[in-house]
Amino acid sequence: MPDVPVREGCALVTGASRGIGAAIARALASEGWAIGVGYHGNADAAAAVVGEIEAAGGRALALGGDVAGDGVIEQHFAALEERFGPVLVLVNNAGVRADGLAPQIGDEAWDRVLDTNLSGAFRTTRRALPTMLRARFGRVINIASVVGPRANAGQANYAASKAGLIGLTRTVATEVARRGVTCNAVAPGLVDTELTADVPGDELRARIPARRPGTADEVAACVRFLASEEAGYVTGTTLTVDGGMSA
Repeated sequence: MPDVPVREGCALVTGASRGIGAAIARALASEGWAIGVGYHGNADAAAAVVGEIEAAGGRALALGGDVAGDGVIEQHFAALEERFGPVLVLVNNAGVRADGLAPQIGDEAWDRVLDTNLSGAFRTTRRALPTMLRARFGRVINIASVVGPRANAGQANYAASKAGLIGLTRTVATEVARRGVTCNAVAPGLVDTELTADVPGDELRARIPARRPGTADEVAACVRFLASEEAGYVTGTTLTVDGGMSA
């Protein structure tokens, strides 16, 4: 990335050790942002993403811990602020699934999905906003899902978390827009990642006009735009990336 100017401040991408999160981390690094590579449970994969970014001339720091855990978010922000400066771009990508029909979903599975996908994103956003508001620049981008606004049997907890994330996005956007801070969501459909490896493919592909799953890089390209200065008048919206499935 020799021709990319070094930016002041940095970006934090949660759940960035693989799949969509890793692609987003690489895309934002290519725009000159120093990257906090958040991960939970796979230190080797996170280190590999950091290595890729640094090999391309960028700056990155791996940050381990569960965003739903006590104190983890503050630790991440403190480490990034000390190393790279204020967090001015936040991508809430960390997510889990625990599928089952509604009568079969236990409290633990419900709480784990909501705590990670929605509550973790809220707490991370809450921590990031004061700095962004003082800087009069900030980008919060939440990775939602097409399952949020549309039904998908067997994913009541996941759908509730993603629908809540979209609602959070819209509300926060209205609260901070006048201070130069935007908040948007990206809602992928079927994307070829480890998280969707167990999703039955042929039947779902038949429902996608593009007749293929998306790629992590295609989602990351949308995030890269929403994080840019050119997207300063785009806020409170959800950008759907699903090959036409929800058209």
